[in-house]
Order: sequence, then C-alpha cells, then structure tokens
Amino acid sequence: MDLKDIRDLIHDDMDAVNDLIRKSLYSDVALIGELGNYLISSGGKRIRPILVLLSARACGYQGNRHHQVAAIIEFIHTATLLHDDVVDASNMRRGQQTANAIWGNEASVLVGDFVYSRAFEMMIKVDSMRVMDILAHATNTIAEGEVMQLLNVHNADTTIESYLDVIHCKTAKLFEAGSELGALLSDSTEEQIRAMASYGMHLGTAFQLVDDVLDYSSNANELGKNIGDDLAEGKPTLPLIYAIQHGNEEQAKVVRHAIEEGGLENIEAVMAAIQATDAIAYTAQLARNEAQKAREALRIFPPSRYIDAMLSLADFSVERSY
Repeated sequence: MDLKDIRDLIHDDMDAVNDLIRKSLYSDVALIGELGNYLISSGGKRIRPILVLLSARACGYQGNRHHQVAAIIEFIHTATLLHDDVVDASNMRRGQQTANAIWGNEASVLVGDFVYSRAFEMMIKVDSMRVMDILAHATNTIAEGEVMQLLNVHNADTTIESYLDVIHCKTAKLFEAGSELGALLSDSTEEQIRAMASYGMHLGTAFQLVDDVLDYSSNANELGKNIGDDLAEGKPTLPLIYAIQHGNEEQAKVVRHAIEEGGLENIEAVMAAIQATDAIAYTAQLARNEAQKAREALRIFPPSRYIDAMLSLADFSVERSY
C-alpha cells in the first residue's frame, strides 16, 4: 500500500477525527480558531493519528474512543510544532509560512498553550487513567527532548548516542504513544500493547532519521522546509555528527565550524564532507534498520489489512522523498 491506500482504508475513521479536531479547536477568541485552523489545514501526513486508528483496528477495536485519542495525539503534535517554530525562528513548514511568521511569536506560543490544554481536556473524556498516564508521560518526554536538543545546539561534540536519545524523546515518543494507545483501547494483551509501542518507537525513529537524510538530499519544494535549516541553526544532526567522526582533519574541521557558528556560509564544503564520508548512506541504513525493527514488532499479530497498512508505513518511512 502507498500512503493514499492507507488513508483510504481508514477513510471513515479519519473523517471522524478531522471533524473532532475542527470542533475541538473552536474558541470564542477568533485568533485561536484562525491560527489553529491554518496549522491543521496546512498539509502534513497525519501519521500520528493514523497510527492510533490502524493500531486500534488491527487489534479488533469496535468503539469510537480511538477517534478522541487520535485527535489528542494530533493536538499534542500541533502544539509542539507551534512552539518549535518559535524556538527555531522558522519561517517555513510543509511548503507554507509558519504560524509565527504570519501572526508573530507571542500568538504562536499562546495558541500552542491553548492546543495543549485542549488536548488535556479531551483526555478526561476518554475516561481512562492509563490513557492519561501514557499521554501525560509522552508530553513530558517530548518537552525533555526539546530541552536536550536545545543543549546540543552549537555543540560539535554531540555523540551519535546522545543524538538518538533526542530523537527517541522529541519525535519517536509520540509515535510510540499513538501505537500503544490503539492497542490499549482494544483491551489487547500486555504483550500486544508492548509490541505496538515498540513498533511506534522504531517507526518514529526511522522517520526522523530519514528527515535528516532529506535535509541534505532534497529540494525545498519536496521537503516543505528550507534545506539546511538545521545546519543554519547549529543543530548537529546525524549526518553532520558522522561526518565529524569519520572525515579527515579538514572535513571534520569545516563541519565542526559550521555547527559551532551556525549559518550556511560553508554549506558546499559541508555537503562535500557529508558525501565524502558516506554520512547519508550511514544515516539511511540506520533508518532502514529501525524500520525493520518496527516490522518485526508486528509479527505477533494475526494478518489483516490494518497490519499490512502498518507494514507499508514502515516501508514508506524509509522510501519517501518528503
């Protein structure tokens, strides 16, 4: 299946989730609805809510609480994007202007707070302490990941291990929570719940690693962001870390300087170092390894269209160009 086939499979569920998102974004404060709707409707693959829906259906769920959980997951993701773009001073996401570029940093931060708090209001309606515990822990872990990433900015001595820790907290944790909650709502066995959580963690890690690859191998229209953004901000992503560790003295020096100083003045020399050290190939292989671990986590489940879709998502995570 491709991404369109997967969306078609859960079309009715996604329609229900999107309706719930629109209704839940309502506020008497016009700016909240205006900014929130702009972000929700600005594209995006909706992978995180899709994971909730597929996981629930793969585990035989027949109710509708998975719609609520999928919307909550998307709200948490949306709030992190609003805050991330302010912290990173980003002006472009998904091929469009960021909310902070249009409405300003103050509005973006405050509406992000609103979206977070609305997500927690919605959690209460799910009426499950374990669901609330997983979501609260995931939100806290994401915040920790953001701080960890901030501490790594301009740090050319960042290790591969510490960078992967950031990925697991900042990106993969919400993938993990979405997959885990779909199984939990379905009254699955603890083994199945853990397997779905493992699937989500490895899938989310693969997604972020491929983003790192695309940052140095796509054009801005394909990826929907400014190529080299991470380098301009002094963020040591995996291709850069690997190039420092495996390049010659001059290659390591130019990449270290780019991370420590930020900016794109030496982007051509940095790209040359990345290519010469096969840093892109290394990062892509690591992503493929994570995608394979995600597939392996699903082996305990009986075959179904929904499991096929989740296997296809693992394929998509490493084959995509955007």
